Amino acid sequence: MGEDVVARTFRALVESADQKFARVRDVPTYGRGPNHYFQKVFKAYTRLWQYQQENRSKLVEAGLQRWEIGEIASRIGQLYFGQYMRTSEARFLLESYIFYEAILNRGYFQGSKGSMKDLVVRFKELRFYARFLLVSLLLNRLEMVRVLVERFRALVDDCKVTFRETKNNFREWTLVVQEIARFMKVETAFMNVRPLRYCNLFDSYPSSVPYVARFHAKKMLKFRDALLASYHRNEVKFAELTLDTYRMLQCLEWEPSGSFYQKRPVELNEKLNENGALNDHSGTSGLIDINLVVDMTDPTLPPNPRKAILYRPSVTHLIAVIATICEELPPDSVMLIYLSASGKSGRGNISQMENSGGTRKSSKVKVVSEISQELDSSMPEAPVNNKGHSSDCHENFLCLCPKGNGGSNNNLYPGDIIPFTRRPLFLIIDSDNSHAFKDLHGAERGETAALLLSPLKPAFKGPFGFDTTQNGSQFTFFLTAPLQAFYELVGLSFSDTDSDAYNDADKILSTALSEWEVILCTSTSLDLVWAQVLSDPFLRRLILRFIFCRCVLSLFCPPEDSEQYLPLCLPQLPSSVSPNSDAVQSAVLQLANHLGVAECFSFNG
Repeated sequence: MGEDVVARTFRALVESADQKFARVRDVPTYGRGPNHYFQKVFKAYTRLWQYQQENRSKLVEAGLQRWEIGEIASRIGQLYFGQYMRTSEARFLLESYIFYEAILNRGYFQGSKGSMKDLVVRFKELRFYARFLLVSLLLNRLEMVRVLVERFRALVDDCKVTFRETKNNFREWTLVVQEIARFMKVETAFMNVRPLRYCNLFDSYPSSVPYVARFHAKKMLKFRDALLASYHRNEVKFAELTLDTYRMLQCLEWEPSGSFYQKRPVELNEKLNENGALNDHSGTSGLIDINLVVDMTDPTLPPNPRKAILYRPSVTHLIAVIATICEELPPDSVMLIYLSASGKSGRGNISQMENSGGTRKSSKVKVVSEISQELDSSMPEAPVNNKGHSSDCHENFLCLCPKGNGGSNNNLYPGDIIPFTRRPLFLIIDSDNSHAFKDLHGAERGETAALLLSPLKPAFKGPFGFDTTQNGSQFTFFLTAPLQAFYELVGLSFSDTDSDAYNDADKILSTALSEWEVILCTSTSLDLVWAQVLSDPFLRRLILRFIFCRCVLSLFCPPEDSEQYLPLCLPQLPSSVSPNSDAVQSAVLQLANHLGVAECFSFNG
């Protein structure tokens, strides 16, 4: 009788925790709403863990399976990851990683093989691998990602063989394996070189720090919130995280200091004991085992700006999210909006493909389309209707949908953003129709927006068949990893130069960025729109990298093509950091000479 009571109590606790979990899972990941849902669900799971720990032997006798423990631990990992997506606090991402790694090391989902009952467990295990992969990617745990990919692929292959009668159920998991393999092929080339996140070791320059510290404008804004959205046909992605948003997300976060990446195996036993029970570490926040992560992060770092990440949103949903964030935006704050999408009704750069047979006046450079030459490895696309193509190519909108001409709810026009210019906005538009958003300048409803607009076409030196869709957006790459983007532009790979040469190139670029930082901080002609955000390290770094990108592309592409192949900023930055200025152009020349690619550029004189 006692065992029956224990089992029933345990099942009731599981059901109660699962109900609270469902409520939290459905809470939007954007906005600054109350956090009590998160606290309630963690209290439920804390009680559940304590109960199963105290009554482990009776529960095992009553039929408790190891995968059930793993399922609960996996839910806790999901909760931490969901809270990271809502708050952008690194500690939640680290907590999620620790739980997932514990599940992996203890093999909670490994059990009997071949039974139909085991099929349910296998699906749980597959979902666990997919979630752990996403967390590991965001933490740049490359070695763990490789391990997970191999185990994930092996599990999918084993399931297709073991459960032949339900083989079709694993087709989508095969696509997920292909997605992560494609993602890793693109992103691992430079993943171990330096972090995309803001790191004081790399991104704070001693010679310019005093100038930044003394800089003061009539109005100073704080960067608190960002919205990131991306859709390109056949773009590289994993789950609902595209390569472009993956790069931009990390670019807008602090790199936690210390060697916490190496502390995982040592600290793991403090999270789950040998029986799989959760140890009691309430920590400062009242949540589960928060002390460990507090020890692994730098408390002196400011909080990360909150980020709402939208995947293939309808325009009405996108506008609703922007409205919510703007409404809740604290006073004297600025919101960043990053949009990466095609302006050609979801067709990609078709006009580029049609014109690609021609030749350029310059024999040094080939500029090709962003059209994907592979089938999308994740989702089938609807066929494109080619009627009216010539007029569609000149429509002033971005298409956020996966279908051909999906109607007005999939087309974002520059005018859709105007109502939100009552609050300060920092807009990054990465599109083959980005220049349409120049119309925003001068049409604002109260606050002049800061605009960084991508080139209409990508440029690079390399084989004609190179497809930039398979490598993410070139403009976003320059803003998030400028030296790696420079390498890609001129056809170099990290293997083409030794680590010392790369490090020296990085020093050249860092010195240049530091000099340009001083120029901006001391300029008397810097527009207030830029001046009011210059004190923010994330936005300042984006501005400096834009200056580098603009100069590189202006020297790389012939003047007659400048309108299509150069990025724009509005309002204009000072002429002292223009592509023609000695301070900027000399740095690009030094970098090109160091890497032996000066012949790719047309320098003055």
